Amino acid sequence: MLDPSSSEEESDGIVEEESKEVMAPQAGSRISPSRTSESSGGLQPGSRGSSARPSSPSPSAVSEHEKEEVEKLHREEEERKKKLQLYVFVMRCIAYPFNAKQPTDMARRQQKITKQQLQTVKDRFESFLKGDTQIVADEAFINAVQSYYEVFLKSDRVAKMVQMGGFSALDCREVFKRHIEKRVRSLPEIDGLSKETVLSSWMAKFDTIYRGDEDPRKAQQRMTASAASELILSKDQLYEMFQQILGIKKFEHQLLYQACQLDNLDEQAAQIRRELDGRLQMADQIARAGKFPKFVSKEMEAMYIEELKSSVNQLMANLESVPVSKGGEFKLQKLKKGHNTSIIDMGQEDENQLSKSDVVLSFTLEVVIMEVQGLKSLAPNRIVYCTMEVEGGEKLQTDQAEASKPTWGTQGDFTTTHPLPGVKVKLFTESTGVLALEDKELGRVVLHPTPNSPKAAELHKMTLTKACPDHDLKIKLAVRMDKPQNMKHCGYLWAFGKNVWKRWKKRFFVLVQVSQYTFAMCSYREKKAEPQELLQLDGYTVDYTDPQPGLDGGRAFFNAVKGGEGDTVIFASDDEQDRILWVQAMYRATGQSHKPVPPTQVQKLNSKGGASAQMDAPISQFCKYGHADRAQKHGMDEFISANPCSFDHAQLFEMVQHLTLEHRINDSFASLGWFSPGQVFVLDEYCARNGVRGCHRHLCYLGDLLGRSDTGAMIDPTLLHYSFAFCASHVHGNRPDGLGTVAVEEKERFEEIKERLRVLLENQIVNFRYCFPFGRPEGALKATLSLLERVLMKDIVTPVPPEEVKGVIRKCLEQAAEINYQRIKEYATAEENAGQVATPAKKLEDTIRLAELVIEVLQQNEDHHAEAAVQSTGDQSQGKEQAFAWWTDLMVEHAEHFLSLYAVDMDAALEIQSPESWDSFPLFQLLNDFLRLDYHLCNGKFHKHLQDLYAPLVVRYVDLMETSIAQSIHRGFEREGWEPVKSLTSNLPNVNLPNVNLQIPKVPNLPAALPVSGLSVNLPQMPSFSTPSWMAAIYDSDNGSGTSEDLFWKLDALQTFIRDLHWPEEEFAKHLDNRIKTMSSDMIENCVKRTRMAFESKLTKSSRSTDFRIPLSICTMFNVMVDAKDQSAKLCAMEMGSEKQKHSEIDERIESSVKEMISLLVAKFVAILESVLAKISRYDEGTLFSSFLSFTVKAASKYVDVPKPGMDVADGYVTFVRHSQDILRDKVNEEVYIERLFDQWYTGTMDLLGRWLTERMDQQLHVYQLKILIRIVKKKYRDFRLQGVLDSTLNSKMYETVRTRLTVEEASASVREGGMQGISMKDSDEEDEEDD
Repeated sequence: MLDPSSSEEESDGIVEEESKEVMAPQAGSRISPSRTSESSGGLQPGSRGSSARPSSPSPSAVSEHEKEEVEKLHREEEERKKKLQLYVFVMRCIAYPFNAKQPTDMARRQQKITKQQLQTVKDRFESFLKGDTQIVADEAFINAVQSYYEVFLKSDRVAKMVQMGGFSALDCREVFKRHIEKRVRSLPEIDGLSKETVLSSWMAKFDTIYRGDEDPRKAQQRMTASAASELILSKDQLYEMFQQILGIKKFEHQLLYQACQLDNLDEQAAQIRRELDGRLQMADQIARAGKFPKFVSKEMEAMYIEELKSSVNQLMANLESVPVSKGGEFKLQKLKKGHNTSIIDMGQEDENQLSKSDVVLSFTLEVVIMEVQGLKSLAPNRIVYCTMEVEGGEKLQTDQAEASKPTWGTQGDFTTTHPLPGVKVKLFTESTGVLALEDKELGRVVLHPTPNSPKAAELHKMTLTKACPDHDLKIKLAVRMDKPQNMKHCGYLWAFGKNVWKRWKKRFFVLVQVSQYTFAMCSYREKKAEPQELLQLDGYTVDYTDPQPGLDGGRAFFNAVKGGEGDTVIFASDDEQDRILWVQAMYRATGQSHKPVPPTQVQKLNSKGGASAQMDAPISQFCKYGHADRAQKHGMDEFISANPCSFDHAQLFEMVQHLTLEHRINDSFASLGWFSPGQVFVLDEYCARNGVRGCHRHLCYLGDLLGRSDTGAMIDPTLLHYSFAFCASHVHGNRPDGLGTVAVEEKERFEEIKERLRVLLENQIVNFRYCFPFGRPEGALKATLSLLERVLMKDIVTPVPPEEVKGVIRKCLEQAAEINYQRIKEYATAEENAGQVATPAKKLEDTIRLAELVIEVLQQNEDHHAEAAVQSTGDQSQGKEQAFAWWTDLMVEHAEHFLSLYAVDMDAALEIQSPESWDSFPLFQLLNDFLRLDYHLCNGKFHKHLQDLYAPLVVRYVDLMETSIAQSIHRGFEREGWEPVKSLTSNLPNVNLPNVNLQIPKVPNLPAALPVSGLSVNLPQMPSFSTPSWMAAIYDSDNGSGTSEDLFWKLDALQTFIRDLHWPEEEFAKHLDNRIKTMSSDMIENCVKRTRMAFESKLTKSSRSTDFRIPLSICTMFNVMVDAKDQSAKLCAMEMGSEKQKHSEIDERIESSVKEMISLLVAKFVAILESVLAKISRYDEGTLFSSFLSFTVKAASKYVDVPKPGMDVADGYVTFVRHSQDILRDKVNEEVYIERLFDQWYTGTMDLLGRWLTERMDQQLHVYQLKILIRIVKKKYRDFRLQGVLDSTLNSKMYETVRTRLTVEEASASVREGGMQGISMKDSDEEDEEDD
């Protein structure tokens, strides 16, 4: 088979040497597929294309630098030629695809975010946080945005992801959504507002912040446009894309497009048929010559030939399935071949023979009647009209017109199956006779149009009837006959053959396409639908020929010869142009490899002159072929005429796929290595049409993807998995479509790719925080693990043991822990102030900061990288429900290793801390609060190490606190003035206490320089701020003493501190709790004892007269008891039975002490009343002092106004009682104690009065004694009643006895003294009744 380009010659000015350079590689037999494209004829420089190449200078005249420049220019020129040739193949794939379609089910790729866009987004969020926007948001949303801004947007890993080209706006949104979901779920429930509503509202605000001031409509339009370009592309868009990919200039594309006739579907289909025929012949040549690629098995050589033929047959079947016309009604189903037979197999000739009924055509005719000229014999007002008909069809009539103006412009549409139809047009006039039945025909014209007939309106002379006296009657009309899709050419030819057209005669021929592989040359007669004779062109070769002697008629000859049989059919046309058109159409139909060249071109190359002007006319004079001449002048002819079968398409495809991937990576989409639908379509079509092996395609793709990944691009591991799985199934002989041939080169390259892929995947797992930052791309880590498992498999069937996979990943995660810790350590070090002295305190501060970063890393790992433990998609075919359920265990090991690295620095920092310093407790609380809530890390290796490290420190701290509190009680009560603490802090009413961080409880304060076991220990101090926090609580409600309040605060702070430690080990936590509560019980008991002793001492030293006023210290002591009772319930409450008994003991101790204190105070009140009664006892009847006082008063009263004796005593006592009641009621905080005290006070004093009166039962009371007692009893009753003492207590038997005695004494005194001067028990009773 000859190369089509071997028949093409260059135009004027061709140099012989260059012509030989073009022709030499193609003169022999077909080149094997393994031959490189550089050695093929299609890539050799032509005369026009090589004009830009500089001539080689003499080695002696140029320097090495100039040689390098020349070689560089030569390489660039060769690269350009290679891309041009490649673009020709790509153009043909786009122009006439018959294997692939643009996929519509591919995932839509998002627009990538650039570095500048990321900075813009940061600025927008920063403006929102500063309050520069008009977006209304609550504190929770602002905190969420603040965290998102600090943790995500400002992260160096996000900047790295932008640099890798894999970061989109969708990633921003999804990370924020995941970031806020936990926050929203943790918010308290609000009636009428669901969490989903809050989440949607927050996302809407996020979109507003992200968009900024940009018009949302413009953003939507831009997104729509980008989405459209990402889906289905037109042919022009595909051409433009690959011009950019291959660096083709616009004018080069236009030249190639026109010269290749890409808009001519017949030419493209013929090109495909020639290519497929060439591939079949190449397969036969390889089989004959035995030049097979090197396979892994010798038996695969025969299989290789079968693969080649099977792939070609599949393409033939695909081409055959493409309909000839839009409706596809002219396709012959019986002509389709099976996948294992060849279309050109001549043994199938009989069963594929066409019949005349198979080539019936359908035509559409348009007949337009314009006007009639020369109509002079009729009167001007006579009515005329025309009729038109296609023989065998219906008849149509025009409108009526006057004979003076016979114009119409009427169109009639007809359909016919006759290639040479007869069109009749008649002119009529209305008959004027009364008896006339029909109108009178004036003339007619009969036409036989063809699709090649002129389309413009023409004048035709009409055949006149006897009724028309006009002699020169003409009609102007246009007949347009459309060419059906399956008619490729038509016209009149002279023909002569052996089996058909046995007479040299001029006939009307039509070239009919029955199917993609079946064409027929048919001759027709007028008014016939079926051909008179036909020639099926299968196996024929058409070419130009010289005029045949003995054949008269025809001027330009050509023939069709059937190979092997020698059957020849000679054709002749009347002019050269018609011959060229016929040969070109038949050349496309036969699918022959030989390309006929018009004799005019041959003569131009072989002679400077020509035989005649007509025969020497160049092809470019015909508009259809002018583009080929232009392409030849620009050096493009070699690329157009190159034989595709002579190229190494494996190498060319590798090149175009590499350039396409480079273009895709650099476009505006975050593609992650995925081609666009249009790119996939072109590459699929190229592979199918040119026989590129699938394994080679995916191996090249994997190589390019790995190379891109090595240079920092973000590649989707799922994409790597697809290509690797295809290659693995091919190499291991487990392809879904059956066993295929495997070349040694493919296997070796696969092993190389496999090793590179393993190294890449392990590196990605080691750097998973940076390769898949914040879990983006979604599912990438899980896909990476799945792919690594596949890569570790020895073959496609045998699964790798899970322990082996776990071992590899475990080793990777160990390295990941070291890398991650080293990076955050460097980050933390960079944050430190330069030149600052590394003191123990600074070291501890840095360690706490490092702990915060460690926790942040572990939390992000849990939030964003725990996805692999979920169901895997990589091995669904093997039915794995949880392919990587062990990922969680490996991540726990990774976290423990990560924490162990931190433990080294933590231990070093704690070792240099002072033994008397307690500043390291916040570090424990920070780490423990995180670890205890993590199901996997709680009580893990690091957690236990942390407990072992801090347990002795906690115990020592509690011991020192116990000693400190005990000594503070002792010293405090020795110096205690029992002044209420409220009076101490009354000068600080408006102090704003600082906002103490509640997440890290502060260590309670201890006195400094406390001697413990003979050692002077510097205990920690509270952080310095204006007012201690315990004062705020005292100022609000308490009146306890300074010592007691300090004690209770220390106990509460210590217990809060221990509780907020949240010690994870249950036994030790229980021990600490019991220890603290036991200590609290002992300390409170000691406080109660000391208060009780101080109370008794205070009362003993106080006055026994009515001048006694209850000091505030007495009330303070009561309040201490009240606080002790309240604090014991909080500080000493335990759960176990024996411990409950301990709590009840301290309560009983407090209660008994309160009872004793009330008894002591009541005894004091009784003693004061006794002193009053002792004063009035001097007026007892029968005493000398009583007689003397009575006489003196009576004598003096005659001259002066003598005051009532004893009333000052009564008034003094009443004042004392009322003052004492007010002070106790105001200063003592416990109402129960007050009521109990008042009950006992009233009862005790009333009993004292009863006893005193009983002792004087036989004596009559002095009037002054009576008045004082009535005053005291009456006021006491009323005052205690007002204080809430119950009536049952007030109206006791003793009160009734006293009241009765005083009433009787009052009656006696009234008789004896003549009245009581307004003092009466009755008055008292009446007042009582009025009060009631």
